[in-house]
Amino acid sequence: MNILKHLRRRAVTWAAAGLAATAVASALSLTAASAAPVTSARAAGLGRSFTFALVPSPGIKSCLPHAGGLVTIVPGSQNDTMHVSIFGMPRNAGFDLFVIQQPGKPFGVSWYQTDVNADSRGFGQATVRGVFDVETFSVSPGGTTTFAPTHQYHLGLWFNDPSLPFNLGCEPGATSPIVTPFNGEQHAGIQVLNTAEFPVNAGPLSHVHR
Repeated sequence: MNILKHLRRRAVTWAAAGLAATAVASALSLTAASAAPVTSARAAGLGRSFTFALVPSPGIKSCLPHAGGLVTIVPGSQNDTMHVSIFGMPRNAGFDLFVIQQPGKPFGVSWYQTDVNADSRGFGQATVRGVFDVETFSVSPGGTTTFAPTHQYHLGLWFNDPSLPFNLGCEPGATSPIVTPFNGEQHAGIQVLNTAEFPVNAGPLSHVHR
């Protein structure tokens, strides 16, 4: 168990330093032997980070067998810092990160966060600031739609270009690219990574407190 904790700490350090994707992937593959998701030892509080994995969405391993990611959230006094690293992706491909209500379809209430672009090695990273903790929620008291306060505790990453997963063979049986609304133009591809290792109603953001 001490070895696993050491590897998790190393993975966080590598991700924060923006080092090669192979290093992060190596740490994640070694920690995969544990039954629990890749997380820090305890829930995050003010100034203490919480780290967890992004795992392949259904069907992605068949076309991108090494796809994965690592997220570290550091809570602050007013908002939080979230660092996202991805690896095993098609080279020079673009992706879109969302905070979502549930990891799989139909995803629920979703909030666009940032682009994440892979380089020539299939590795990418982005850092964003916002509220990424137990208080993350959306509400619509009226207007074009109405819904009660709804927490969003999961993350999802989508292909920016709908033709890319189709050309990679990620959509078996499809006769044309599947188009989803998960980018700035509402013309994205399918989901590639999510936080489905966590329960639907207890996503990783629910473990972060300020």
